[in-house]
Amino acid sequence: MKKCALKGSKIYLSSTYKIPNNFTTRKERGRVQFFQNKEGMFFLRLSNVTHEDEGMYCLRILTDVEKQRFLGFPGFYSIMEGESPVLFCKTTCDLSGKTNFTWYKNGKRLSERIVSEQLLLPSVSSDDTGNYSCAVRDQKHLSSPAVTLSVRYPPKSVSVSISPSGVIVEGDSVTLSCSSDSNPPALIFRWFKENQSSAVGSGQSFSISSFNSSHSGRFYCKAQNQHGSQRSASVSPWIFLQISPTTATNSHYHLTILQQ
Repeated sequence: MKKCALKGSKIYLSSTYKIPNNFTTRKERGRVQFFQNKEGMFFLRLSNVTHEDEGMYCLRILTDVEKQRFLGFPGFYSIMEGESPVLFCKTTCDLSGKTNFTWYKNGKRLSERIVSEQLLLPSVSSDDTGNYSCAVRDQKHLSSPAVTLSVRYPPKSVSVSISPSGVIVEGDSVTLSCSSDSNPPALIFRWFKENQSSAVGSGQSFSISSFNSSHSGRFYCKAQNQHGSQRSASVSPWIFLQISPTTATNSHYHLTILQQ
């Protein structure tokens, strides 16, 4: 697949592979980074592209085990959520008469009713992401090379978590964390407090270094990728002041954070 990008912009390339349970991945830094979504798709982000970046890109896997090196060639198709792609099954054989075809997703047959050389995927969603292949008349052992369908979509299922939970001492740090499901992964996060028009913070985490009663209110985050943004539900840290049984001149207060 040919992809174009403006000089100085960012571009995402996607691929898929299965990592054994005892393997871990290393993330590169600088202009080249990669991310993984919930469906197991990996995305290479190349920032600040230049003319020197032109060329064909392949997936190469290097391990710390001797002779365990793998090379994958491009075989993916990226499409926007809601579109309706058509996949075509072709064969070099001269088939006579009406020929039935079998379609597979991630190695499993899609449906016995799908026998055409064309596979229509109406209004695709993230659930349609996967590896598609075809074969003639249930000849799975002679199936085509798999093509990876990557469905792009804006952030959804955006949520906020608070740490620590339970009782904290006034003056301690509190961290709000934002998570989302998107393809490609959301890289822009902004934090807001309800009834305030401007953002109070940015980044996937937002920390309050010295929490006190003035920080009470309803907080939410917005996650964004190049296809759109979505906000989370508001989280209300309710503050409950618990007075310790000490002298009146040296009272201590404890704060309990409750999520609504």
